[in-house]
Amino acid sequence: MIAKLKGIIDTIGEDYCIVDVNGVGYLVFVSAKTLGRLQLKMPAALLIETVVREDSITLFGFVDALEKEWFNTLTKVQGVGAKVGLSILSALSPMQLAQAVNAQDKNSFTRANGVGPKLAARIVTELKGKIVTVPIVEVAKDINMALDDDLTPKEETEAYEDTLASRDDDPTKMEDAISALVNLGYQRLEAYKAVNQAMIKAPDADMSELIRLALKEFAMKD
Repeated sequence: MIAKLKGIIDTIGEDYCIVDVNGVGYLVFVSAKTLGRLQLKMPAALLIETVVREDSITLFGFVDALEKEWFNTLTKVQGVGAKVGLSILSALSPMQLAQAVNAQDKNSFTRANGVGPKLAARIVTELKGKIVTVPIVEVAKDINMALDDDLTPKEETEAYEDTLASRDDDPTKMEDAISALVNLGYQRLEAYKAVNQAMIKAPDADMSELIRLALKEFAMKD
């Protein structure tokens, strides 16, 4: 099995690249976010997931270990094949995936091609409470790479800390506060982030106080 490829990017396609390794070209399917970090005729290293079928051997590539782990996690969900898994990773970064799962936000997943409401609901249900991690040595390898082009490394770190912090909090209290904000017209993922921040700042707050603090978070962003 091929686990890693290091070579020169020979070709870049719509959802794939060809990596030239000492004169041998490997066709590797990648997410849009990974593709955006590759440069034609420049050296690159990709972590590889090799998928073997009766009639084919397909390589899927990732710029960091966390993206690869999320790919493996997503494709364990019934109805999520390798191509759909890449589509999800093209729409959401690993940190955004963690937040969407914890917030049980189905709408975020429907942003990906090939993911309808039913499949999105199955994904958030089956992955509820799932925290995807990688060995610390893999994190060290990727420490100088932002996980999302839309976020700074600091913002990505804060998002990951938020996700970890929410694991030990009262899920019922958190869900009630999120539902209240959704009823007020806020998007579920936005409500999740605001309530999570409120719980970090005031872990002993009751639901009413959480809602007040979450609304304050919204006001600070306006």
